[in-house]
Amino acid sequence: MKITNAEFIISAVGPAQYPDDGFPEIGLAGRSNVGKSSLINKMIMRKNLARTSSQPGKTQQLNYYRINDSMYFVDVPGYGYAKVSKVQRAAWGKMIEAYFRERDALRLVMLVVDLRHPPTEDDCMMHQWLTHYEVPVAVVATKADKVSKSRWPKHLKQVRTTLGLDADTPLVLFSAETGQGREELWDIILSHQSSGETEQEDLHPDE
Repeated sequence: MKITNAEFIISAVGPAQYPDDGFPEIGLAGRSNVGKSSLINKMIMRKNLARTSSQPGKTQQLNYYRINDSMYFVDVPGYGYAKVSKVQRAAWGKMIEAYFRERDALRLVMLVVDLRHPPTEDDCMMHQWLTHYEVPVAVVATKADKVSKSRWPKHLKQVRTTLGLDADTPLVLFSAETGQGREELWDIILSHQSSGETEQEDLHPDE
């Protein structure tokens, strides 16, 4: 996948701030500190566009990144961080729910989990919620480089079983360190684009 342009656009707190250009949007959901920022940086081949942090719960808005002037990655606040107040978690929850349910430009949600550990209760609840509202989902199991290759099948099976994934839900093994899974994930993203709303020549992978 050739990235010709990638830029941070806005940290939005509600629909009034969402971009109105109609480009397709790909959401990223996952617990705090699961590696969403690192995933974005590897997908767009930039080191620090999406800022990573050792402080979980730092993302408090919907962070929009425009890719190739044709689509957006939208990083939503991470869930499951105990030190965030109940009031703040409730506010984030309402914002995320409204975005996932009502945003017409949303084409796919990447549910990001940590391959090293079983999906959490929050991961399972998020997957169930997205499935209930028929939001297209691809599960991305990050930090594959932290697990020996011989154990990948066992860990992937654990993710699929714990989340209760059906056979049609993509599950991608990913590493922000090695690039494992990057092209596979781009193929999935591109398959969810609306041909009538994007310039496809800008989005096709390199030959």
